[in-house]
Amino acid sequence: MIKHALFVLALCLHSPWAAAGIDLFKDENGKTKWQHLANFSSATLIIILSIAAVYLFIYSRRAHRANRELTTIKQELEQRVKERTATIDESNKKLTQSNLLLESEISEHVITSDQLRASESYVKDILTSMPLMLVGLNKDGQVTQWNRRVEELSGVSSEKALGKTLWEAYPTMTVVPEHIQQAIEQNKTIHLKQSLRSLSHFDITIYPLQGTEAGVVILVDDVSKQTTAENLLIHNDKMSFMGELASTMAHDINIPLQSILMDIKRFKNIMASVPALEQGDSDTSAQMDVIFRDMSDKGDQVSSIIHNLLTFARNRQAEKQMADIVDVMEHTVNLGKEVITISEGLMFREVKLEWQIEKGLPQVPCYITELQQVFLSLFRHACIAMQKKLGNESLVKEGFEPTIKIILSESYDNLWVKIQHNGVGLTSEEQMRLFEPFFSNSTQAEDFDTGQHLSFSYYIISEQHQGHMAVTSDPDLGSTFHMQLPINH
Repeated sequence: MIKHALFVLALCLHSPWAAAGIDLFKDENGKTKWQHLANFSSATLIIILSIAAVYLFIYSRRAHRANRELTTIKQELEQRVKERTATIDESNKKLTQSNLLLESEISEHVITSDQLRASESYVKDILTSMPLMLVGLNKDGQVTQWNRRVEELSGVSSEKALGKTLWEAYPTMTVVPEHIQQAIEQNKTIHLKQSLRSLSHFDITIYPLQGTEAGVVILVDDVSKQTTAENLLIHNDKMSFMGELASTMAHDINIPLQSILMDIKRFKNIMASVPALEQGDSDTSAQMDVIFRDMSDKGDQVSSIIHNLLTFARNRQAEKQMADIVDVMEHTVNLGKEVITISEGLMFREVKLEWQIEKGLPQVPCYITELQQVFLSLFRHACIAMQKKLGNESLVKEGFEPTIKIILSESYDNLWVKIQHNGVGLTSEEQMRLFEPFFSNSTQAEDFDTGQHLSFSYYIISEQHQGHMAVTSDPDLGSTFHMQLPINH
């Protein structure tokens, strides 16, 4: 406003009226009346200042009113800012609480996930490391679990087995679909037993799952060692009893036998001293000599059998002995000629023996009596097979002669013993049952077919001598028994 007033004053001063006004302040002589000019200027300035003061007052009132309005607006804005700030703080507080809760829940979920992962890993390790074979199946028979033990025995990895049916993944499994359906439908556990060629024995358990996921779990336990130990215990008891029985019988027979032999010798001496016989018919004397000689030989033979029975009945030594396998086999053959007689009539002494012995065979550590028992069992088994062939005219070819071939050789630090016969061979089923224990409660003599079972012989070779025993056979050509004995053990 002051600027406007000054601008108007400047215009007035430069206007013609201002020039004319100045002329008013001059006298007749043209001199300026400075007193009048000063008064006029002062009045003008006062007027202008008054106007300026009025305007300043008006504008001051407006400014004061504007300041009050601005203060009110400021206070309202500050109040709104406080309210917004409080709202934001409350929101931030709630958001912070929510974040804390979320972080807590996330932490709990992480801990739970870690625990679940650890539990799952622990359960998986248990299933993987357990010595039992474990197979899980769903209701359709598809594999859901396949642990490491099953992989080792079946040769099928879990990646290939999962998702397939059990019989696609492992065709030789003896569990059939009917067993699975029976376990699911009847909701009960099923127990099965399985034997593979008398070498492995398994207990199979099938039980249904009780959860919402229908299916079954198959557990297969290898009880071969337990079964072998149980069979061994039974065999040891039987063999101990048989040894005592053989020893008792040998002693009981030996006493009257020796008396008979002494009586025969005394009778022979008495008859030799009779003059009638000395001077009588020479033919009668020769016949008497033949009879006495035959009686004496038979008595000596029985005495030899008793001696062998007593030797056989003795318990084996605590430690193995170094022995010449050729001598052991020859002694066993001689013993077999005395004790092996098949009820149908074939005697071991009538069998043709063929020997094939490698030169320079080393001695082997063994239990001599037990090896003799094994060889006797094999000779008896061979005689039974050859007698069966003799009794069947359709099998006997022209010129057939019961023959046993004995082969002794050395290979790769092992001594190999092969006993081969040309009798009736074994079928596949008979080969599977050959090394299984034989038990019978029958009292009929024909039911005691123990010569067809060689489980104890197998145990003696495999367990007592840490060797191996196997059989190869053809029903038309005969059988060959293979025994491997370690030389340095």
